[in-house]
Amino acid sequence: MRKVRHLIEPTDFTIKELEDLFELADLIIENPRKYSRQCDGKILVTLFYEPSTRTRFSFEAAMMRLGGNILGFSDPNSSSTAKGENILDTIRIVSGYADIAVMRHPVEGGPKAASLYSKIPVINAGDGGHQHPTQTLTDLYTIRSKFGRLDNLKIGICGDLKYGRTTHSLVKAMSRYENNTFSFISPEELKMPAYICDELNRNGGDQYKEFRTIEDAIGDVDILYMTRIQRERFSDLEMYERVKDSCILTTDKMKLAGENMIVLHPLPRVNEIHPDVDADERACYFQQAENGMYVRMSLLMLLLDETGDFYNGKVLPVNDSMTSVVEMDECRNPKCITGYEPSLKQRFITYGDGTKVCDYCGAVLEKYCTGDK
Repeated sequence: MRKVRHLIEPTDFTIKELEDLFELADLIIENPRKYSRQCDGKILVTLFYEPSTRTRFSFEAAMMRLGGNILGFSDPNSSSTAKGENILDTIRIVSGYADIAVMRHPVEGGPKAASLYSKIPVINAGDGGHQHPTQTLTDLYTIRSKFGRLDNLKIGICGDLKYGRTTHSLVKAMSRYENNTFSFISPEELKMPAYICDELNRNGGDQYKEFRTIEDAIGDVDILYMTRIQRERFSDLEMYERVKDSCILTTDKMKLAGENMIVLHPLPRVNEIHPDVDADERACYFQQAENGMYVRMSLLMLLLDETGDFYNGKVLPVNDSMTSVVEMDECRNPKCITGYEPSLKQRFITYGDGTKVCDYCGAVLEKYCTGDK
Protein backbone atom coordinates (compact mmCIF):
# COMPACT_ATOMS: atom_id res chain seq x y z
CA MET A 1 0.00 0.00 0.00
CA ARG A 2 1.30 3.47 -0.89
CA LYS A 3 2.43 5.81 1.84
CA VAL A 4 -0.24 8.24 3.05
CA ARG A 5 0.23 11.53 4.87
CA HIS A 6 -2.56 13.04 6.97
CA LEU A 7 -3.12 16.40 8.65
CA ILE A 8 -4.85 15.76 11.98
CA GLU A 9 -3.12 18.44 14.05
CA PRO A 10 -0.60 21.17 13.15
CA THR A 11 2.33 19.24 14.62
CA ASP A 12 1.90 16.51 12.01
CA PHE A 13 4.14 18.67 9.80
CA THR A 14 7.65 19.80 10.64
CA ILE A 15 8.47 23.49 10.73
CA LYS A 16 10.38 23.03 7.47
CA GLU A 17 7.34 21.40 5.86
CA LEU A 18 5.13 24.25 7.03
CA GLU A 19 7.50 26.75 5.43
CA ASP A 20 7.39 24.74 2.17
CA LEU A 21 3.60 24.90 2.30
CA PHE A 22 3.60 28.65 2.92
CA GLU A 23 6.09 29.30 0.14
CA LEU A 24 3.86 27.38 -2.26
CA ALA A 25 0.87 29.47 -1.13
CA ASP A 26 2.93 32.60 -1.93
CA LEU A 27 3.51 31.29 -5.45
CA ILE A 28 -0.16 30.44 -5.94
CA ILE A 29 -1.20 33.97 -4.94
CA GLU A 30 1.38 35.46 -7.32
CA ASN A 31 0.26 33.36 -10.31
CA PRO A 32 -2.97 31.40 -9.68
CA ARG A 33 -3.42 30.53 -13.36
CA LYS A 34 -0.19 28.54 -13.33
CA TYR A 35 -1.71 26.11 -10.81
CA SER A 36 -5.22 25.88 -12.27
CA ARG A 37 -4.77 22.28 -13.54
CA GLN A 38 -2.56 20.87 -10.78
CA CYS A 39 -5.31 18.59 -9.42
CA ASP A 40 -6.86 17.70 -12.75
CA GLY A 41 -8.59 14.31 -12.43
CA LYS A 42 -8.36 14.28 -8.60
CA ILE A 43 -11.40 13.99 -6.33
CA LEU A 44 -11.83 15.61 -2.92
CA VAL A 45 -14.48 14.09 -0.64
CA THR A 46 -15.92 16.45 1.99
CA LEU A 47 -17.35 14.77 5.09
CA PHE A 48 -18.91 17.51 7.20
CA TYR A 49 -20.78 16.16 10.21
CA GLU A 50 -21.11 19.72 11.55
CA PRO A 51 -22.17 22.99 9.86
CA SER A 52 -19.45 25.01 8.13
CA THR A 53 -19.25 27.95 5.76
CA ARG A 54 -15.66 29.18 5.44
CA THR A 55 -13.86 25.88 5.91
CA ARG A 56 -16.06 23.84 3.57
CA PHE A 57 -16.38 26.55 0.93
CA SER A 58 -12.66 27.34 0.99
CA PHE A 59 -11.76 23.66 0.55
CA GLU A 60 -14.23 23.28 -2.30
CA ALA A 61 -13.07 26.52 -3.92
CA ALA A 62 -9.45 25.42 -3.49
CA MET A 63 -10.05 22.10 -5.23
CA MET A 64 -12.04 23.70 -8.05
CA ARG A 65 -9.35 26.34 -8.61
CA LEU A 66 -6.82 23.51 -8.89
CA GLY A 67 -8.95 21.79 -11.52
CA GLY A 68 -10.18 18.93 -9.33
CA ASN A 69 -13.62 17.57 -8.51
CA ILE A 70 -15.66 17.34 -5.29
CA LEU A 71 -18.12 14.93 -3.76
CA GLY A 72 -19.42 14.52 -0.23
CA PHE A 73 -22.02 15.86 2.18
CA SER A 74 -22.54 18.90 4.39
CA ASP A 75 -25.33 17.28 6.41
CA PRO A 76 -24.84 13.80 7.90
CA ASN A 77 -28.59 13.24 7.78
CA SER A 78 -28.29 13.08 3.99
CA SER A 79 -25.75 10.24 4.23
CA SER A 80 -25.73 6.68 5.55
CA THR A 81 -24.83 8.14 8.95
CA ALA A 82 -28.58 8.62 9.37
CA LYS A 83 -28.90 4.83 9.06
CA GLY A 84 -26.32 4.23 11.77
CA GLU A 85 -23.13 3.84 9.73
CA ASN A 86 -20.02 4.71 11.76
CA ILE A 87 -17.21 6.93 10.50
CA LEU A 88 -14.80 4.02 10.22
CA ASP A 89 -16.96 2.28 7.64
CA THR A 90 -17.68 5.60 5.91
CA ILE A 91 -13.98 6.36 5.42
CA ARG A 92 -13.28 2.82 4.22
CA ILE A 93 -15.91 3.27 1.52
CA VAL A 94 -15.13 6.81 0.36
CA SER A 95 -11.37 6.20 0.30
CA GLY A 96 -12.10 3.83 -2.56
CA TYR A 97 -13.89 6.59 -4.47
CA ALA A 98 -11.76 9.69 -3.88
CA ASP A 99 -8.11 10.76 -3.70
CA ILE A 100 -8.22 12.87 -0.54
CA ALA A 101 -10.75 13.49 2.26
CA VAL A 102 -11.53 16.44 4.52
CA MET A 103 -13.59 15.73 7.64
CA ARG A 104 -15.30 17.88 10.25
CA HIS A 105 -16.74 15.97 13.18
CA PRO A 106 -18.43 17.04 16.44
CA VAL A 107 -16.59 14.40 18.49
CA GLU A 108 -12.97 14.85 19.54
CA GLY A 109 -10.65 12.51 17.68
CA GLY A 110 -13.07 11.64 14.88
CA PRO A 111 -10.73 12.53 11.98
CA LYS A 112 -7.81 10.86 13.78
CA ALA A 113 -9.79 7.62 14.03
CA ALA A 114 -10.77 7.89 10.36
CA SER A 115 -7.15 8.35 9.32
CA LEU A 116 -6.23 4.98 10.85
CA TYR A 117 -8.64 3.21 8.47
CA SER A 118 -8.20 5.35 5.35
CA LYS A 119 -6.31 4.55 2.15
CA ILE A 120 -6.19 8.25 1.23
CA PRO A 121 -4.98 11.39 3.05
CA VAL A 122 -7.40 12.66 5.71
CA ILE A 123 -7.48 16.34 6.65
CA ASN A 124 -9.02 17.35 9.96
CA ALA A 125 -11.39 20.27 9.38
CA GLY A 126 -12.27 20.49 13.07
CA ASP A 127 -13.08 17.84 15.67
CA GLY A 128 -15.34 19.04 18.48
CA GLY A 129 -13.48 21.38 20.81
CA HIS A 130 -10.13 19.72 20.11
CA GLN A 131 -8.21 20.80 16.97
CA HIS A 132 -8.66 22.75 13.73
CA PRO A 133 -5.30 22.47 11.95
CA THR A 134 -6.16 24.02 8.58
CA GLN A 135 -7.47 27.12 10.33
CA THR A 136 -4.17 27.19 12.18
CA LEU A 137 -2.21 26.97 8.91
CA THR A 138 -4.26 29.95 7.74
CA ASP A 139 -3.50 31.80 10.98
CA LEU A 140 0.23 31.10 10.72
CA TYR A 141 0.34 32.16 7.09
CA THR A 142 -1.43 35.43 7.89
CA ILE A 143 0.91 36.14 10.83
CA ARG A 144 3.93 35.33 8.63
CA SER A 145 2.68 37.68 5.90
CA LYS A 146 2.22 40.53 8.40
CA PHE A 147 5.36 40.14 10.52
CA GLY A 148 7.72 38.26 8.21
CA ARG A 149 8.33 35.67 10.94
CA LEU A 150 6.64 33.21 13.29
CA ASP A 151 8.97 33.54 16.27
CA ASN A 152 9.59 36.17 18.97
CA LEU A 153 5.93 37.16 19.08
CA LYS A 154 3.45 37.93 21.84
CA ILE A 155 0.10 36.30 21.11
CA GLY A 156 -3.08 37.27 22.93
CA ILE A 157 -5.90 34.73 22.60
CA CYS A 158 -9.32 35.90 23.73
CA GLY A 159 -12.80 34.44 24.19
CA ASP A 160 -13.80 30.80 24.36
CA LEU A 161 -10.53 29.12 25.22
CA LYS A 162 -12.14 26.05 26.77
CA TYR A 163 -14.08 24.85 23.72
CA GLY A 164 -12.34 26.84 20.99
CA ARG A 165 -10.53 24.27 18.84
CA THR A 166 -8.89 27.03 16.79
CA THR A 167 -7.22 28.39 19.93
CA HIS A 168 -5.93 24.95 20.95
CA SER A 169 -4.39 24.36 17.53
CA LEU A 170 -2.87 27.83 17.41
CA VAL A 171 -1.14 27.44 20.78
CA LYS A 172 0.25 24.03 19.86
CA ALA A 173 1.57 25.40 16.56
CA MET A 174 3.02 28.71 17.76
CA SER A 175 4.69 27.12 20.80
CA ARG A 176 7.03 25.29 18.40
CA TYR A 177 8.68 28.56 17.36
CA GLU A 178 11.30 30.25 19.53
CA ASN A 179 10.47 32.86 22.15
CA ASN A 180 6.72 33.06 21.55
CA THR A 181 4.59 33.86 24.59
CA PHE A 182 0.83 33.77 25.17
CA SER A 183 -1.73 35.87 26.98
CA PHE A 184 -4.90 33.84 27.60
CA ILE A 185 -7.89 36.18 27.99
CA SER A 186 -11.20 34.66 29.08
CA PRO A 187 -13.70 34.37 31.90
CA GLU A 188 -12.80 31.76 34.50
CA GLU A 189 -15.44 29.37 33.13
CA LEU A 190 -13.83 29.36 29.66
CA LYS A 191 -10.12 29.34 30.46
CA MET A 192 -7.60 27.33 28.44
CA PRO A 193 -7.84 23.55 29.12
CA ALA A 194 -5.29 21.99 31.41
CA TYR A 195 -3.89 19.69 28.71
CA ILE A 196 -2.84 22.70 26.61
CA CYS A 197 -1.26 24.45 29.60
CA ASP A 198 0.43 21.18 30.57
CA GLU A 199 2.06 20.99 27.13
CA LEU A 200 3.39 24.52 27.51
CA ASN A 201 4.71 23.66 30.96
CA ARG A 202 6.47 20.58 29.54
CA ASN A 203 8.19 22.82 27.01
CA GLY A 204 9.65 24.79 29.92
CA GLY A 205 9.88 28.52 30.55
CA ASP A 206 7.23 31.10 31.36
CA GLN A 207 5.23 30.80 28.14
CA TYR A 208 1.80 32.01 29.20
CA LYS A 209 -0.17 34.28 31.52
CA GLU A 210 -3.91 34.39 32.17
CA PHE A 211 -6.09 37.50 32.08
CA ARG A 212 -9.80 38.15 32.58
CA THR A 213 -10.19 41.34 30.49
CA ILE A 214 -8.97 42.54 27.10
CA GLU A 215 -7.87 45.85 28.62
CA ASP A 216 -5.35 44.13 30.88
CA ALA A 217 -3.56 42.38 28.01
CA ILE A 218 -4.05 44.24 24.73
CA GLY A 219 -1.24 46.74 25.29
CA ASP A 220 1.44 44.06 25.37
CA VAL A 221 0.60 41.76 22.45
CA ASP A 222 1.60 41.67 18.79
CA ILE A 223 -1.44 39.61 17.82
CA LEU A 224 -4.91 39.60 19.35
CA TYR A 225 -6.71 36.43 18.30
CA MET A 226 -10.43 36.89 19.01
CA THR A 227 -12.93 34.01 19.16
CA ARG A 228 -16.68 33.85 19.68
CA ILE A 229 -18.37 32.31 22.69
CA GLN A 230 -19.74 29.13 21.09
CA ARG A 231 -23.29 28.52 22.22
CA GLU A 232 -23.38 25.11 20.52
CA ARG A 233 -20.62 23.81 22.83
CA PHE A 234 -22.53 24.56 26.04
CA SER A 235 -24.67 21.99 27.81
CA ASP A 236 -25.48 24.62 30.46
CA LEU A 237 -27.29 27.50 28.72
CA GLU A 238 -27.40 29.48 31.95
CA MET A 239 -23.59 29.54 31.91
CA TYR A 240 -23.63 30.63 28.27
CA GLU A 241 -25.90 33.57 29.08
CA ARG A 242 -23.58 34.54 31.92
CA VAL A 243 -20.37 34.62 29.84
CA LYS A 244 -21.52 35.39 26.28
CA ASP A 245 -20.71 39.12 26.46
CA SER A 246 -17.59 38.87 28.61
CA CYS A 247 -14.99 39.60 25.89
CA ILE A 248 -15.95 42.27 23.35
CA LEU A 249 -13.38 44.22 21.34
CA THR A 250 -14.31 47.87 20.71
CA THR A 251 -12.62 50.87 19.13
CA ASP A 252 -11.94 52.28 22.61
CA LYS A 253 -10.06 49.11 23.57
CA MET A 254 -8.13 49.24 20.31
CA LYS A 255 -6.72 52.61 21.43
CA LEU A 256 -4.80 50.71 24.13
CA ALA A 257 -3.04 48.50 21.56
CA GLY A 258 0.25 49.07 19.76
CA GLU A 259 0.17 50.56 16.27
CA ASN A 260 1.60 47.39 14.73
CA MET A 261 -0.65 44.97 16.60
CA ILE A 262 -3.01 42.92 14.39
CA VAL A 263 -6.43 41.44 15.15
CA LEU A 264 -7.29 37.96 13.84
CA HIS A 265 -10.49 35.93 14.13
CA PRO A 266 -11.30 32.49 12.66
CA LEU A 267 -14.90 33.63 12.03
CA PRO A 268 -17.85 33.54 12.19
CA ARG A 269 -18.19 36.34 14.70
CA VAL A 270 -21.26 37.24 16.72
CA ASN A 271 -20.75 40.33 18.86
CA GLU A 272 -17.18 39.87 20.15
CA ILE A 273 -15.76 42.39 17.65
CA HIS A 274 -17.73 45.61 17.21
CA PRO A 275 -18.31 46.37 13.50
CA ASP A 276 -16.57 49.74 13.88
CA VAL A 277 -13.28 47.86 14.44
CA ASP A 278 -13.46 46.63 10.82
CA ALA A 279 -12.28 50.05 9.61
CA ASP A 280 -9.08 49.80 11.65
CA GLU A 281 -6.06 48.87 9.49
CA ARG A 282 -5.01 46.44 12.21
CA ALA A 283 -8.15 44.34 11.64
CA CYS A 284 -6.91 41.48 9.43
CA TYR A 285 -9.61 38.83 9.80
CA PHE A 286 -11.20 39.18 6.36
CA GLN A 287 -7.80 38.91 4.66
CA GLN A 288 -7.14 35.95 6.98
CA ALA A 289 -10.28 34.23 5.64
CA GLU A 290 -9.21 34.76 2.02
CA ASN A 291 -5.75 33.42 2.81
CA GLY A 292 -7.43 30.19 3.92
CA MET A 293 -8.30 29.26 0.35
CA TYR A 294 -4.72 29.67 -0.89
CA VAL A 295 -3.29 27.77 2.06
CA ARG A 296 -5.72 24.91 1.41
CA MET A 297 -4.80 24.91 -2.28
CA SER A 298 -1.19 24.48 -1.24
CA LEU A 299 -2.10 21.75 1.26
CA LEU A 300 -4.12 19.76 -1.29
CA MET A 301 -1.31 19.93 -3.82
CA LEU A 302 1.33 18.77 -1.36
CA LEU A 303 -0.70 15.91 0.12
CA LEU A 304 -1.64 14.67 -3.35
CA ASP A 305 1.96 14.80 -4.61
CA GLU A 306 3.33 11.35 -3.86
CA THR A 307 6.69 12.04 -5.51
CA GLY A 308 7.81 15.26 -3.82
CA ASP A 309 10.05 15.73 -0.80
CA PHE A 310 7.13 16.97 1.26
CA TYR A 311 5.18 13.75 0.85
CA ASN A 312 8.15 11.58 1.74
CA GLY A 313 9.33 13.74 4.62
CA LYS A 314 9.74 12.49 8.14
CA VAL A 315 7.09 13.65 10.61
CA LEU A 316 8.64 14.83 13.87
CA PRO A 317 6.70 15.18 17.12
CA VAL A 318 6.35 18.63 18.64
CA ASN A 319 7.87 17.36 21.89
CA ASP A 320 11.08 15.40 21.49
CA SER A 321 10.44 13.63 24.80
CA MET A 322 7.47 11.78 23.27
CA THR A 323 8.50 8.15 23.30
CA SER A 324 5.74 5.94 21.96
CA VAL A 325 2.10 5.31 21.18
CA VAL A 326 0.74 2.47 23.29
CA GLU A 327 -2.61 0.71 23.38
CA MET A 328 -3.65 0.67 27.01
CA ASP A 329 -6.14 1.87 29.63
CA GLU A 330 -9.43 3.53 28.76
CA CYS A 331 -10.09 7.17 27.87
CA ARG A 332 -12.82 8.60 30.05
CA ASN A 333 -13.17 11.92 28.25
CA PRO A 334 -16.93 11.93 27.52
CA LYS A 335 -16.32 13.79 24.25
CA CYS A 336 -13.67 11.38 22.93
CA ILE A 337 -14.37 9.36 19.79
CA THR A 338 -13.55 6.14 21.67
CA GLY A 339 -16.85 6.51 23.53
CA TYR A 340 -18.76 6.59 20.23
CA GLU A 341 -16.84 3.99 18.21
CA PRO A 342 -16.57 0.85 20.40
CA SER A 343 -14.39 -0.99 17.88
CA LEU A 344 -11.56 1.52 18.24
CA LYS A 345 -8.49 0.40 20.12
CA GLN A 346 -7.37 2.73 22.89
CA ARG A 347 -4.18 4.65 22.00
CA PHE A 348 -2.13 6.75 24.40
CA ILE A 349 1.02 8.77 23.75
CA THR A 350 3.66 8.33 26.45
CA TYR A 351 6.08 11.21 27.05
CA GLY A 352 9.53 10.95 28.56
CA ASP A 353 8.33 12.57 31.78
CA GLY A 354 5.75 9.80 32.23
CA THR A 355 2.73 11.83 31.09
CA LYS A 356 0.22 9.86 29.02
CA VAL A 357 -2.39 11.48 26.76
CA CYS A 358 -5.10 10.01 24.56
CA ASP A 359 -3.88 9.88 20.96
CA TYR A 360 -7.39 10.71 19.72
CA CYS A 361 -8.59 13.59 21.90
CA GLY A 362 -5.47 14.76 23.76
CA ALA A 363 -6.93 14.11 27.21
CA VAL A 364 -4.34 13.52 29.94
CA LEU A 365 -4.50 10.00 31.41
CA GLU A 366 -4.53 11.12 35.04
CA LYS A 367 -7.54 13.38 34.48
CA TYR A 368 -9.85 11.27 32.36
CA CYS A 369 -8.62 7.69 32.39
CA THR A 370 -8.41 4.60 34.51
CA GLY A 371 -5.41 3.76 36.68
CA ASP A 372 -1.85 3.74 35.39
CA LYS A 373 -0.79 0.24 34.34
